[in-house]
Amino acid sequence: MTAHRRVRSTARGRDVERAKRRGPYAKTAARRADIVRAARDSFAEHGYAGASLRDIAKRAGITHAGLLHHFQSKDELLTAVLAHRDDEEWERSFVEINRMDSPRRYLAETLIQHQKAPELMRLWAELAASASRPDHPAHTEFVGRNERVRSFTAEAMRERAEQGGLSEGLDPDSAAALFLAVLHGLQLQWLLNPDLDIITPLDRFFDLILLSGDGQTSAETPA
Repeated sequence: MTAHRRVRSTARGRDVERAKRRGPYAKTAARRADIVRAARDSFAEHGYAGASLRDIAKRAGITHAGLLHHFQSKDELLTAVLAHRDDEEWERSFVEINRMDSPRRYLAETLIQHQKAPELMRLWAELAASASRPDHPAHTEFVGRNERVRSFTAEAMRERAEQGGLSEGLDPDSAAALFLAVLHGLQLQWLLNPDLDIITPLDRFFDLILLSGDGQTSAETPA
């Protein structure tokens, strides 16, 4: 299965899950989606520590008790917010990578979008580190997410290697690990120094690991 087909398969799987939520479950799913959107806005405005469940409930148009019926803690809500952002980026990657002339451009635009919501980027970095503990409530979610992204990236690199587009001596799995380390590391550096240009270094990294006869390189994965 190619990288593009995997994104299509992932999107199709989510469509099936949405279909299952129709009927008696549709209202619950819609309410949870409203709460997640309200939490995202509250986290982006106040930060994780400053956001409160009561503020999120008010933004979602429900009572505090009503919110707790769907999400038992702020940690659970934060995990849902970041998972929703991942879902949006996976689906957008399928559309945008096929529309744009270069997946490299798609990744640059994704980073720029992340920079427009620095608080969410910061929360993701903090939660990813905390979720590395096996007893953390988001541990399973982040382990699964990391494996999905790593596998997808490795497959994209494998396709490049089969086309002779991967630098000599670099295997697809190592290329995927290096790419994700650079991508996440650059975002962390930007959080520490918002004046830092992280687009150019990412572009230069592509030049180092990918080869292309027309001078255009790509790494087909969502950030």
